[in-house]
Amino acid sequence: MIEIDDLSFTFPNGYKALNGVDLTISDNEFIALMGENGAGKTTLIKHLNGLLKPTRGDVTVDGVNTKRASVASISRKVGLVFQNPDHQLFCETVREEVAFALRNFGHKEDVISQRVQWILQTLDLSQYADSSPFTLSGGERKRVALASVLAWDPKYIILDEPTIGQDYLQKDRLRNFLLQLTSQGKTVLIVTHDVEFVAECKPTIVLLSKGKVVGQGPSEEILTNPEVVDRCSLTLPQIAQLTRRLEPYGADKKIIDVYSAISEVKRLIRRHR
Repeated sequence: MIEIDDLSFTFPNGYKALNGVDLTISDNEFIALMGENGAGKTTLIKHLNGLLKPTRGDVTVDGVNTKRASVASISRKVGLVFQNPDHQLFCETVREEVAFALRNFGHKEDVISQRVQWILQTLDLSQYADSSPFTLSGGERKRVALASVLAWDPKYIILDEPTIGQDYLQKDRLRNFLLQLTSQGKTVLIVTHDVEFVAECKPTIVLLSKGKVVGQGPSEEILTNPEVVDRCSLTLPQIAQLTRRLEPYGADKKIIDVYSAISEVKRLIRRHR
């Protein structure tokens, strides 16, 4: 469990990015952290593995206060994938990039080989194993950065804007993989503006605005509430916009994903024949 208690953070230039954040991230939970640009989302997640230390308040990871632990020790449990993969990549080949942390953590070579092969196949990167990550597209580099973190199997997985640069098929593959991770007991937190991706994943949503948590709840509740969504400069998912228009005909306005919407439209057609 990660516990955030009265977390505030002020940058050296005096800008206060976080102001009294209270949040509990339970084991085996899937959370989407959302909000407008400048809300403090990236600043918040950098506290979860100790890259930043609170100006006031505390962050504890499985009972360990990040103020009294090194980034290296916390990173064994908390894997963070940055929004910009170029801030994370430095090896000459994709294979070496993914294997680096495993070697640094002291895994045996046969284990390293197995885990590298597994994660490259899972994220559709096997064909780039011997290529330089810097020759790949932005979306591919994003997946390499993700692979380099997932390879060492952290308990908590934090992804900053993971869908940027990904096409629909890669997003769908990522969605299925994240849901698989949660089914295996991992805790996943994504920072994202991609309301369509969140609508298909249906995590718990935490809304951040001006350094404070201003809303929290199931995706079906948050992403169908225009007032709450607008407050954080987000938009309703397209399916939510559709079901709201169909509400006078008896549609369930809490539907936000494509497959549920298809079933609901079929139901309405049968009802109004």
